[in-house]
Amino acid sequence: MGACPVKKRLMFITLIIVLLLVIFMLWKFQSKHLSSEPNLKEFSPKTMPSGNENQYDIHLKMDEDGNFQIETTVEIKNTSEDAWQELIFYFIPNIFTKESLEQLGHSLDAPATLKVHDILVENKSSKYALDKDTLKIPLDASLQLGDHITVNFSYQFTLPVGGLRFTKMNDNYHLAQFYPMLATFRNHKWNKEAYRFKGETYHTGFNDFKVAYDIPEEYTFVSTSEGESYPSERMDTFKVKDVKEIFIAILKETFVVEKKVGNINIRVFGFEEKDELYKEISEIASDSLQYFQEIIGSYPFTQLDIVLDGPGMEYPGIVTAGSIYGKTVPDESVKDMVVHEIAHQWFYGMINNDPYYEAWLDEGFTTFAQSLFHYAQSNEKIPYDTMLDGINLIKDATLPVNLPLDKYENSSHIYGKASKMLWLLFKERGRIGEAEKFIKTYYDFYNYKEVNTEEFVRFARYYFNIADDSELTTWLEIDH
Repeated sequence: MGACPVKKRLMFITLIIVLLLVIFMLWKFQSKHLSSEPNLKEFSPKTMPSGNENQYDIHLKMDEDGNFQIETTVEIKNTSEDAWQELIFYFIPNIFTKESLEQLGHSLDAPATLKVHDILVENKSSKYALDKDTLKIPLDASLQLGDHITVNFSYQFTLPVGGLRFTKMNDNYHLAQFYPMLATFRNHKWNKEAYRFKGETYHTGFNDFKVAYDIPEEYTFVSTSEGESYPSERMDTFKVKDVKEIFIAILKETFVVEKKVGNINIRVFGFEEKDELYKEISEIASDSLQYFQEIIGSYPFTQLDIVLDGPGMEYPGIVTAGSIYGKTVPDESVKDMVVHEIAHQWFYGMINNDPYYEAWLDEGFTTFAQSLFHYAQSNEKIPYDTMLDGINLIKDATLPVNLPLDKYENSSHIYGKASKMLWLLFKERGRIGEAEKFIKTYYDFYNYKEVNTEEFVRFARYYFNIADDSELTTWLEIDH
């Protein structure tokens, strides 16, 4: 016989109660961990000040033998709250001289040479001290908040063979960090760390540049400038504003593929007869550039140069790809590398961070954006369930991702772990669509500002309406 009507009624009421309890528990979980809309109505972004504003005027001349003569003028404004008694610059060409390499326990068959002719402060010859990549210039009088000072440098160098980014490769010259770069000033001191041969240990704010060059006839000039044609002029000048640095490649016997994306000209420079590969790279560069513009923000230049010679590295308006610390990578990996370096145009190029202390904020976000592009193009399922397994395979997996570079044996934390933990924030939050909204909002708040971990955590708390930091403290070291 069937259950009596009273029992049926009780079973129905019990089922309703259980269902309501489940709904209530889900609501409680969401109210604690999730937010349907970012809670940013009262949020105001903060930036890490660089402590100075600078204008660089660089005159570069190269002769037929690869000797470079450089004249650089830097107009500096003190925007910190402290009076300065000295100026501290990164001067990375000196790292690759025989003397500096020996001090650091390295050697090259063909090291760089460097000769400083003179350094002038306010048109007066100045004393200076140069040790490895640290250039210190004492000031006769303290430089107060709002004061300006002009420093002139005259020097010459040859590039090393086998250097890191500042190097000669085959018949090509890569001029990365070739000029004196003023360090940031914060916490009442110059923020200058020792040079490392892995990672980026130099850090600057956004600056303005004017560059004039004179190179031999058989070379072409490729750089951060957005106005160059191919082949370039032998002598020319360019200006660029609000960039962290400039990069120059002086190239010989190149294969060039150009592709237009709206008003942006993409140029791929190769050095082997691989025309099909270069076309494929121009296509994926076009697709990724369009995607990043759609989901993050506008690319700030009208030209993007891709030099397929040297290590994967980002610079404003120009990237290099082809190897990782001297080891060449397969062609398919080069394509992936190009996407990664293009994503850096936003996370490094437009959102600044200290790459010595906060490397995860550009490398982690860039890897996250790179995978966003991949999943959007392929419609692959995001492998949330295996992400933690991959993290656990990293040596010292429990280390947070926001430690200084000298605390890691390799870069697995700042690339792999950081990007995976960003992804895991969206496992229960709408997945790829919400990830795209998040990265867009983050860019809108922080473009042309500098972010540190503390500020990211403050933003994440508001954005996700997080009641506690339990989702963040498993991978970030947070000061409370």
